[in-house]
Amino acid sequence: MCPGAVRAPFFLIVMPRATGAPGFSEKAVPMIPPVLPTYNRAPLSFVRGEGSWLVEAGGRRFLDMGAGIGVNALGHAHPALVAALAEQAQALWHVSNLYRIPAQQALAERLVEESFADTVFFTNSGTEALELAVKMARRHWHAAGRPERSEIIAFEGAFHGRSIAAISAAGSEKLAAGFGPLLPGFRQLPFADMAAIEAAIDETTAAVIVEPIQGEGGIRPAPDAFLQRLRALCDATGALLVFDEVQCGMGRSGRLFAHEWAGVAPDIMMVAKGIGGGFPLGAVLATERAAAAMTAGTHGSTYGGNPLGCAVGLKVMETVADPAFLAEVNRKAGQLRQGLEGLVAGHPQIFAEVRGRGLMLGLVCKAPNAEVVQAGYEECVLTVPAAGNVVRLLPPLTIGAEELSEAVARLERAAQRLRETA
Repeated sequence: MCPGAVRAPFFLIVMPRATGAPGFSEKAVPMIPPVLPTYNRAPLSFVRGEGSWLVEAGGRRFLDMGAGIGVNALGHAHPALVAALAEQAQALWHVSNLYRIPAQQALAERLVEESFADTVFFTNSGTEALELAVKMARRHWHAAGRPERSEIIAFEGAFHGRSIAAISAAGSEKLAAGFGPLLPGFRQLPFADMAAIEAAIDETTAAVIVEPIQGEGGIRPAPDAFLQRLRALCDATGALLVFDEVQCGMGRSGRLFAHEWAGVAPDIMMVAKGIGGGFPLGAVLATERAAAAMTAGTHGSTYGGNPLGCAVGLKVMETVADPAFLAEVNRKAGQLRQGLEGLVAGHPQIFAEVRGRGLMLGLVCKAPNAEVVQAGYEECVLTVPAAGNVVRLLPPLTIGAEELSEAVARLERAAQRLRETA
């Protein structure tokens, strides 16, 4: 329906039954659209993607600084990913986890090689990864004869997905309103509050879960010293440390995984988004200690780790784990941050500051962030809103230097639009 149009009133229409069925049936025209309206969608629709660009049916080109909320790590229609998917699609799509899957084994081995982990379980999404991380932490203590160690500490501003367990962990009223009762066993503390975690964590804590850089929460990096202290506290109490790197992992921060900047490692880690480069794929990585109790039958997934997803994931890993590639991400991050700092300085009425790490940056706004995003649409640049009146910039890691300069120029024009209409 076009903006501003009025729906017809509720009425009944008469429709014939399926072929071969006698008579007629009445069907009410629903007021709800065919696609459940849980998204506040922008009035944009794209038919093609090319690297850092998205193209509408009419040919209008948008510079994509959101990358599908950090998913399209290698941009749109990357030739290597297209080739990997096409090759696998011509061979085998799905067999289920009743059987061994060579691409899954290869991707797991590569992830183990490049990380702290000893083992990997594949999922379809970050939300599913959260579910397993919670189950794994609690199962660990059940197997250790301490089932009472079930509480999981999380942090305010977190986003771990939209399942009941995920919104129970985050504890946000915005996420949880109307979905109660929430699951027990979760406790939220102020983000990166050293005193709060030192007072809360003890020998009754099962695990602590934290995003090294909060994404939906407004691009808030946890200080390295906080992550280091958290690791020490978990070591002292035996609690498992869980890092949610669904958005900040897979090269987004300038390291393969964001926690590497702090020089610490978790016991369990969730990844998704960028690992599939646009194909639905997620994973839980874990140490042997954390995962030992997850024996046959304790968890499963019909599609998780299917041949298509793992073929693409392998190709993504070949690229983003390359030190030369990550060095380029850091170089580009420096260029983008410098441009955004200039944007803030030139438009203090619109922007307050830049924060974040790597190519996961946030513009803290003084103007409403929704208006900044909308002004960007008018200049054909795509950004993503976040909590705290922040606009996220999560471009493809393959974006070029000229495209970064163009993105800043378009944001400059968007800011000027806002100033002129204020």
